[in-house]
Amino acid sequence: MALPALSSSGVKFRRVLAHFPQELSLAFAYGSGVFRQAGDSAGPGENNMLDFVFAVDDAVTWHMMNLTKNRSHYSFLKVLGPKQINSVQNYGAGIYYNTLVPCNGRIIKYGVISTDTLIDDLLHWKTLYVAGRLQKPVKILTQNENSKLQAALVSNLKSAVTAAFLMLPESFSEEDLYMQIAGLSYTGDFRMIVGEDRSKVQNIVEPNVPHFQKLYSNILQDCPQVVYKHHLGRLEANKSPEGQFAQLMSLPRTLQQQITSLVDPPGKNRDVEEILLQVAHDPDCGFVVHQGISRIVRSSSVVQSAKTILTAGVLHGKLITTENTDPSGRNRPQQMQMSNTRKDSRWSHDLLNEIVPRIPQGCRVSWVLHGNVQAERK
Repeated sequence: MALPALSSSGVKFRRVLAHFPQELSLAFAYGSGVFRQAGDSAGPGENNMLDFVFAVDDAVTWHMMNLTKNRSHYSFLKVLGPKQINSVQNYGAGIYYNTLVPCNGRIIKYGVISTDTLIDDLLHWKTLYVAGRLQKPVKILTQNENSKLQAALVSNLKSAVTAAFLMLPESFSEEDLYMQIAGLSYTGDFRMIVGEDRSKVQNIVEPNVPHFQKLYSNILQDCPQVVYKHHLGRLEANKSPEGQFAQLMSLPRTLQQQITSLVDPPGKNRDVEEILLQVAHDPDCGFVVHQGISRIVRSSSVVQSAKTILTAGVLHGKLITTENTDPSGRNRPQQMQMSNTRKDSRWSHDLLNEIVPRIPQGCRVSWVLHGNVQAERK
């Protein structure tokens, strides 16, 4: 089963790819710059940032080539080289973002993730970060013939449907289903509390129901656990304990582990199958699944957001770097303003403790938080 290709021209998005190394296993565009959201007048806003994700087989080599082509896209981490950039990438959700990049008259943001990390997230929902984005409509720009990646993309969609069934009532509308699916990757995301529009999920789904149908209609028609009344836009799921047990057993591994840890008392160490059978008979089965997803998303969203102190800058204060690359031999200062809350600083300390000792001679990096230098290397 091939992942459905969404309609509409992607020429302007593919032109962006020409600015980057071409060794991509998958590239897609997503977000409000690609798909209309509720509140937009007619279509994707021309002033909205364009968001991309690039999956690459060898992240170190890709960053090395991209540093040659697009060195200005990177924060001070460029002075550390591709291996350390890849080390930072591997924290949290395993994706490295360059943000606020001018390209073809637009501002873009692009994330780089290794193909293996992406496949792992799609199959097992280890972080549900990029997998969650791929549960919603995206514009696929290029994809190679990696059969494991193709199978993982489809598996991720099937898992999203299964998780949504478990959290919905016996009878529901297609729009209810797509709202549940679109909300999976926001469940437990602290940014939905401190920054994002709380009606974000509804804004995504309402104008894009046809795109969701294109992604999921074949899966729904082939699913034995649901009666899909396409002409009515209604679905009826099997909510019997046997049906819910089958669905729980097919959930991604990390979600099963989270459900197990929620239900199994410490030290009891029961078999996963036994625990999921208990959950299948529980009237609060859907709530337990919701809590398991929330645990996954909360952890990855906090770490990934804290990472941006290194890739773009998110804390109160300044990140100041100087790099000996001026032909005259003089240092050229760079400064990034940051904004967010003090509570992310613990994650940032861990990252800084990893990175600052590796800054080469000839560079000075200071992280200034609330007026105090937290880390410095000369």
